[in-house]
Amino acid sequence: MAMDYSPIFLSIKVALVAVSAVVCFAVPLAGFMGKRDFPGKDVLEAVFTLPLVLPPSVIGFVLLLLFGKNGPLGIVLYNWFHVRLIFTWWGAAIASAVVSFPLMYQSVKAAVEAVDPNLENAARTLGAGELRVFWTITLPLAWTGVIAGLILAFARSLGEFGATLMVAGNIPGKTQTMPLAVYFASESGQTNTAAILVTVMTLFSFIVIFGMNRWSKKRQRNPERG
Repeated sequence: MAMDYSPIFLSIKVALVAVSAVVCFAVPLAGFMGKRDFPGKDVLEAVFTLPLVLPPSVIGFVLLLLFGKNGPLGIVLYNWFHVRLIFTWWGAAIASAVVSFPLMYQSVKAAVEAVDPNLENAARTLGAGELRVFWTITLPLAWTGVIAGLILAFARSLGEFGATLMVAGNIPGKTQTMPLAVYFASESGQTNTAAILVTVMTLFSFIVIFGMNRWSKKRQRNPERG
């Protein structure tokens, strides 16, 4: 029986879309939260990081309530755009984005908080607005945190299982990502297929961790190049 490689390519596609969405939301939010203090900030930060500690099945259930055919977002998407996300690969991308968002957010926020405020204040005294300060001063100085968060979020998206299964299901060739394929291949006795997919995911995870460690050590030795 020929090996089906579609879960590998689908996982990569889902992870790329998920990370793109995460970057669009996490970077500006982390930039704002890292430099501002206001009432209710702790509550918001707790909400942003909840997916990091909640079971994936809980996240998947919440997404089903929101994006299902009777959910508030699901009704809007279908009535206005005739789009249904549940049991599609877009649903898998949303689930992956939600669970990987805290990793990107925390990484960027920590990097933003470490930026010297004197440099930002100098730009403000020269007439730069807050958005210009963020994009030209804060973000370039925090780029290492952005890259670290990007890598971690991509790896997390690639390995998402529980929320994806609830939101997108397990449809071979359509919504079956690598973690789902491994689980159902092992359940059906296709150990060779499961072993190949496990090897691919393990090698990728090892490369990510190894690369992150080497990069961190290089930054510590040569901080002026970081």
